Amino acid sequence: MDGAPTPTSPARTTATTAQGPKPILDGERGIAAQIAVYGFSLVPLLAVILAVPFAWGWGLTWTDVIIAAAFYVVSGMGVTVGFHRLFTHGSFKANRALKIALAGAGQMAAQGPVIIWVADHRRHHAFSDREGDPHSPWTYGTSVPALAKGFWHAHMGWIFDRDNTNQQRFAPDLLADKDIARQSKYFWTWTIGSIIAPALIGGLVTMSWHGALTAFFWAGLVRIALLHHVTWSVNSICHMIGERPFAARDKSANFWPLALLSFGESWHNLHHADPTCARHGVLRGQLDISARTIWFFEKLGWATKVRWPSPQRLARIQATAGEMGH
Repeated sequence: MDGAPTPTSPARTTATTAQGPKPILDGERGIAAQIAVYGFSLVPLLAVILAVPFAWGWGLTWTDVIIAAAFYVVSGMGVTVGFHRLFTHGSFKANRALKIALAGAGQMAAQGPVIIWVADHRRHHAFSDREGDPHSPWTYGTSVPALAKGFWHAHMGWIFDRDNTNQQRFAPDLLADKDIARQSKYFWTWTIGSIIAPALIGGLVTMSWHGALTAFFWAGLVRIALLHHVTWSVNSICHMIGERPFAARDKSANFWPLALLSFGESWHNLHHADPTCARHGVLRGQLDISARTIWFFEKLGWATKVRWPSPQRLARIQATAGEMGH
């Protein structure tokens, strides 16, 4: 998935040829899908803007915090362990129950259907920080204005582009997996449930409409917005700022302040140097909660064939990085 050739210009058709690879893009989103993208991206963000006045004196309780934290962990792990390390990169094999559960949990993050998410991310790795990358901050150049524009594009702007990544090219294995295809089809169910369930729990715990409303706001909307921007920060900040101890073909970097909230995803340099590795935080002191979760699944027998880092592999890519002057 990381070795796809770079075309001279992205194609906008599903047509294929006998000689060449399938095109990068596959048409454009329909109007309804584009409206949904704006809604799921901007409504939670609006909730964050309203959070401070809403919380002043009455709007946030420990019940809201606990429900929000639980849903953040479940949906966040669905993205990092499921969407990213399992479905995109095949860092381990999951039994059927775990596979289905991780797909559902990831879709609770409201970041799109699992197959679309995976296709976009595999395309990112195939063309990282080059033409064809859907969200590189270096798209517009290296001047200060270009980088400011590039940061917005990488962080959030790319989401509003109507181009569809070609799923037949970048995610044929998931399209052929009946379980994952079904989960992807019912993305709406998981996303709506992810917003409504906190309100139901909050209402039942407090036995009040007020408890349902505050849980809907904090554990539903604000939690989704926080997870959105942590995920998007890996696309933007972790390709601009940080340390690069390993050799990668792009500008991926480690940004430690995001390590806890991203469950280890911000150890991004190692990930791009060795994309199929199940652990991203491999150096001393690098917390990687996602890797520890995969280890736990492996101990239970739910995860097998885990691609843990080897000392030999790490030494080689570290040595190469030194030779490149990182």
